[in-house]
Order: sequence, then C-alpha cells, then structure tokens
Amino acid sequence: MWTIPNIITMLRVILIPVFVVVYYLDWKWAHQMAAFIFWLAAITDWIDGYLARKLQQSTAFGAFLDPVADKLIVAAALLMITDSYNTPWITIPAILLMSREIYVSALREWMGSQGKSDTVKVSFVGKAKTMAQMLALIGLLSELEYFMGFRIFWVSLGYALLYFAAFLSVWSMLTYTTAAWKDLSSEKTTIK
Repeated sequence: MWTIPNIITMLRVILIPVFVVVYYLDWKWAHQMAAFIFWLAAITDWIDGYLARKLQQSTAFGAFLDPVADKLIVAAALLMITDSYNTPWITIPAILLMSREIYVSALREWMGSQGKSDTVKVSFVGKAKTMAQMLALIGLLSELEYFMGFRIFWVSLGYALLYFAAFLSVWSMLTYTTAAWKDLSSEKTTIK
C-alpha cells in the first residue's frame, strides 16, 4: 500500500483542505496561490499514474484512491468558482460537470458489477474533458485577467475551456451510455 504513487495520491488528498483554506484567506494573492496548489495537485495526478506504470507499483488501493482524489479536488474547485463568480454562466457548466462525474462513476461501478468494466473504460474524449476542465479551473481560480498591467486572458480562457469541458463532458457521458446501453436495457442483471 505504501508505494511512491500511492503516497503521491494521498498527498493530493491532503492538498484539498489546504487548497480550500488558502483560497479563502484574506490575502492579496490567495486565489493565485490556491490556483497554484490546484495546478500542483493536477500535476501529481499525472505523476502518480506515470510512476505506477514505470515502477510497476499499481495497487488496488491506488486504483481506488486516484479517481476519488481527482473527483474530490475538482468538486471543491467547481463549488468554489460557483461561489466566487456567483453567475449562472459558471454555475450551469459546473453543475453539468459534477453531474457527469456522478453519473459516469455510477455507470462504471454498475458495469464493473456486471463484469463489463472495459465497456466504459476511459476514452480519449474523457481525457480531453479532464485536461480542459483542469486548465479552466486553474484560470478561473486564479482570477487573473490582467498581470502587471498586461491582459493575459486567463479568466477569459477559463470561461471558454469550462464550456468546452462541459460540452466534452456531455459528449463522453452519451458515448459511455451508448456503449453500455445493451447491458442497461437488458432485463437480466448479474450482481457479482
């Protein structure tokens, strides 16, 4: 259980409350520091997966905890930007993204109980959604549109990527549902 990838994943879980507390500090650069912590957590997601494969240290615990850690920090970030921006233009795509995560997680769990988890394994569209979502959240959390008098468009890019991620989210959800439809519409259910 105490492999390097698992320790990195647990570090990501520990970063969640740190990320939230820093975001709400009454400090000039609090949002930018929180965005950096979120970026660091996103990078550790790639690092722990890479190391698990490279060092051949994949474990059942890591396979369970990794997606949980991802969903927890993304859900926290989505709730925080919804609170900070307080506009339906952020709230609607945030709800779509969170709803998709719950739906696809439940679908994967159910398909796994049927012995057919390969039917709904992570696709390219799902990976693209995750990348767009992470970049959107970094931009929106940072609240940096201008830096040292120059317009850097991070918030504008964050908005655009949030909508792109929401689009990919719905697309991937429909793709996974279509792939699983034969089993979902079957009258037989196998509980394992």
